[in-house]
Amino acid sequence: MESKLEDSYISLEKAAEYLNIKPVTLRKWIKQKQDLPAHQLGRLWKFKISELDDWVHSGNSAKCD
Repeated sequence: MESKLEDSYISLEKAAEYLNIKPVTLRKWIKQKQDLPAHQLGRLWKFKISELDDWVHSGNSAKCD
């Protein structure tokens, strides 16, 4: 069973911190990567930790510049 934290949305800044990258890098990846699990809600980008984990484990994050 997934925890509530993994199922809730986090901000771009928190997602960048979780991935150990700078927010500017994550913004760049959003524009470049079609498969990055990012959700735009209005003007804000939101992420689910579980989706970020799946994306990293799939190896697709290694393809980013």
